[in-house]
Amino acid sequence: MRGYVRAVLIIFAAFELVLGVWLTFAPKTFYDHVPTVDWTPPYSDHLFHDFGGASLGLGIVLTAAAIRLDRYLAAVALLAYLAFSLPHMIFHLAHLEHGEPGWSVVLAAGVILMVVLPLIALVGTRKLT
Repeated sequence: MRGYVRAVLIIFAAFELVLGVWLTFAPKTFYDHVPTVDWTPPYSDHLFHDFGGASLGLGIVLTAAAIRLDRYLAAVALLAYLAFSLPHMIFHLAHLEHGEPGWSVVLAAGVILMVVLPLIALVGTRKLT
């Protein structure tokens, strides 16, 4: 389980760091080129820049937890990620009618995995020292 927890922390840290850099430095390209993002307009430069900064912060916490890999820090990092990903999942699952069926399936699967994988890792932190 230790390997699973570290892998989840690394994967989601990398995702958040890449997302954070992208949203901080080129937010309009994210809105214009990522499928499903434009389903709920309008674009807000302020909001996307702020989300980029928050994503960078979350990525840093997840990275620190992956490096240190102790029970407390890993649990806090995963809880922080779930504080984002659970409402994110709920929102998107409630708004799938705006898009194409194929992208709706991809989006639903993605946001569900963004909750389930860290939740399993959170349970796994009980076995860390």
